[in-house]
Amino acid sequence: MKRMCSMMFSIAAVGMLMFPFVGQAASLEPIDSSGVQIQRQEQNGIAYLSGGVGEDEVKAIQQAKGYNLHMTFSIGVENKYVPDVDVTIKSVQGQTVLTLTQAGPLVYVQLPPGKYTVVATRDGEERRDSADVDANASRNLVFHWKADE
Repeated sequence: MKRMCSMMFSIAAVGMLMFPFVGQAASLEPIDSSGVQIQRQEQNGIAYLSGGVGEDEVKAIQQAKGYNLHMTFSIGVENKYVPDVDVTIKSVQGQTVLTLTQAGPLVYVQLPPGKYTVVATRDGEERRDSADVDANASRNLVFHWKADE
């Protein structure tokens, strides 16, 4: 029994080292709203939140309900959040659904169910991913760049 508990603890520890952001995903700690600049915005009928500069803004966005596409932007080996990303979301038919400039480091979007292509650009360097978005579950995308030289 001791061996099994020890092994389970080791697996959990390795998982936290490999995926440190998972533990931060939905902190329910109190938020000092005086430091939060996050407001629901809308473009082309699509609601979104963009921000996350500072711990309270990160918590506020992570606790927001009703957004089915969650994007995180980071740089370097330390995975530092970056707030200066241009984002374009296109439908599977190629129609631009949402265009944001200087977004992040967290962007939460409420999209109609469907398949989308997301292009995130920082300092001219592009990252692409696809998202099959459902009405009842959130999809997480992480975009990462090497640290500025």
